[in-house]
Amino acid sequence: MRDLKIPEQRHPEKARRPDNPQPKKPSWIRVKAPVGEGYKATHKIMREHKLTTVCEEAGCPNVGECWSQGHATMMIMGEVCTRACTFCNIATGKPPEPLDVFEPGRVADAVAKLGLNHVVITSVDRDDVSDGGAEHFAQTIRAIRHRSPGTTIEILTPDFIKAPDNVLEIVVEAKPDVFNHNLETVPGLYPEVRPGARYFHSLRLLQRVKEMDPTMFTKSGIMVGLGEDKQAVHQVMDDMRAADIDFLTIGQYLQPTPKHHKVDRFVTPEEFASYEKTAWGKGFLMVSATPLTRSSYHAGDDFARLRSNRLAKLGLA
Repeated sequence: MRDLKIPEQRHPEKARRPDNPQPKKPSWIRVKAPVGEGYKATHKIMREHKLTTVCEEAGCPNVGECWSQGHATMMIMGEVCTRACTFCNIATGKPPEPLDVFEPGRVADAVAKLGLNHVVITSVDRDDVSDGGAEHFAQTIRAIRHRSPGTTIEILTPDFIKAPDNVLEIVVEAKPDVFNHNLETVPGLYPEVRPGARYFHSLRLLQRVKEMDPTMFTKSGIMVGLGEDKQAVHQVMDDMRAADIDFLTIGQYLQPTPKHHKVDRFVTPEEFASYEKTAWGKGFLMVSATPLTRSSYHAGDDFARLRSNRLAKLGLA
């Protein structure tokens, strides 16, 4: 494993000033409103099992398409996050309730009822819980394995920054197929965009997953349009490869409300194509870089390609 070194940022990124006008949303970022029977059926299953989805809480632009196909990213550990990231629309504060011990079973039942081949499980940050929710993630993974043994599982975890170091082993030992933790943005924007997180800690978290289980796929993503420059994005790619991350996602940041971090600019599809080409050249096994890319968007199809690409690289296809 290569040593992980974070170079000094020569050109710190600056967020758009509050008095600057919001750039007009271009045609390539607009999506259809959620409609259709598939959407309604997925919505009904989520409500019947009293489940929260990041699709709704974060205002994902792809919710109509994904739910119409019976896909949903389930968010465990409640609806209130103990962090206050300026890009995120999830409620922040002190969670009103402890972790729900019956939630892993309900998630597993919903996965079975939806007939999912691949499921993405994410969560709010729970800094109020001693292990950051690591055991809750593990229980959810085990419940899905028991109920739907053929379903592949992708988790999108918090950084566990306030939990003991050994809690990561709890999650890795539960054997998710993909371990995802998003860096979200370039290091120079962390004080403004992710004030409760640390860039190096998040990077090291993913590197440690690989050290514990070299066969586990690791994944991370960033948003663009927050005020970063191209050089900083390329440096993040290099940092991710130094941590042996397999899968990179890059998507356009969209401002949830006027109170959130402003959109600095809308990155063009041509620029996304350039980022994707660069990332492939740096050795990622899988890359998704489009304006509407999100961590869980087309996750099942992307996982199949990811696995195929690894086999091809090993000469086992």
